[in-house]
Amino acid sequence: MRQFTEDQIMFRDAYRKFLEAEIAPHMEGWREAGIVDRSAFEKAGDLGFLMIWPDEKYGGMGDTDFRYEQIIIEETARAGCKQFYNTLHSRLVGPYFQRFGSEEQRQRFLPKCVAGETILAIAMTEPGAGSDLAGMRTNAQDMGDHWLLNGSKTYISNGINADVVIVAAKVAGAEKKHSMVLLILERGMEGFERGRNLKKMGMPAQDTAELFFNNVKVPKANQLGEAGKGFYYLMEGLAEERLISAVGCAANARKAFDITRDYVSQRQIFGAPLAEQQNTQFRMAEMDTEIELAQVYIDHCVAAHNAGQLTSNMGAKAKMVASEVEWKMLDLGVQLHGGAGFMDEYPISRMFSDARINRILAGSSEVMRLIIGRDVFSQKYQSLFD
Repeated sequence: MRQFTEDQIMFRDAYRKFLEAEIAPHMEGWREAGIVDRSAFEKAGDLGFLMIWPDEKYGGMGDTDFRYEQIIIEETARAGCKQFYNTLHSRLVGPYFQRFGSEEQRQRFLPKCVAGETILAIAMTEPGAGSDLAGMRTNAQDMGDHWLLNGSKTYISNGINADVVIVAAKVAGAEKKHSMVLLILERGMEGFERGRNLKKMGMPAQDTAELFFNNVKVPKANQLGEAGKGFYYLMEGLAEERLISAVGCAANARKAFDITRDYVSQRQIFGAPLAEQQNTQFRMAEMDTEIELAQVYIDHCVAAHNAGQLTSNMGAKAKMVASEVEWKMLDLGVQLHGGAGFMDEYPISRMFSDARINRILAGSSEVMRLIIGRDVFSQKYQSLFD
């Protein structure tokens, strides 16, 4: 039995109805346009579905329980609206202001973020620096009363829609390779330009762009936290980022399972439903079991996160397992759909291409194995059962 409060169950029902009424009917048009309309964020903000955790003085509910975001992620996947990637805005980027920002910055930015008037993004990835942030080339030079930012970023989600972007940059002249600063860039700053909305294998409605910085003067008031500590700020949020990814992957796997179960129950082969074939039953039985096992561990990680006990290793395990199970289920779903699974008009086809990124973003499966493996052979290794 999954553990949600009565308030959270009511919240789930309300958010599900919101998606059905305001988001799902527009997804096809947004896919064709290559971007989610800004009104989606504003509507979510009006109803209190964008940011739950900010204090009431910033417009939020002031409830930091991660299960609210878990519900949002799960229901967004269930409704087939994952490309309305509101969690990026609400829980991946927004908390940087809470954890590292000044009170002035929180008052300046959070109310409009909660309302959906200001859309957020974070810019770390570069053409030559993805999982290895130490290879970052974008740099910021301390000019006394401002920073001078130069460089570029790529594959930035919300890159077109974003009004505020948190940019990670190397501190120019610093001896330590991990000496970075986080800077808050705002739409319209001179020298801050956006490239094209990148075409991708999947997730067409999730705008993804290149960003360019040519001598951008960023006032010190837009410096997030302490200069030189940006790398460690980024690392601090990775465990939650991977948990967020795991929650989404598990929910998407369950959605793919349900779609496939319905299809094979109706599809006739040799005069009987495909669901009556032993191979179909065995494969679907395996997937039902694996998805549930992944979900149990993810719920365990959510509880640990709420208790302040989620570790980087736990986040890596959850992300690796969930993304691999999701991909396994989607591949099986396409296979059991047969030729129909290759057709864009069938949801399983789109889910397949949309989900391919999930074993890469927030740290690839290979990097997750590296993190877990290092822990296994460290002096501090301790299993969940010790």
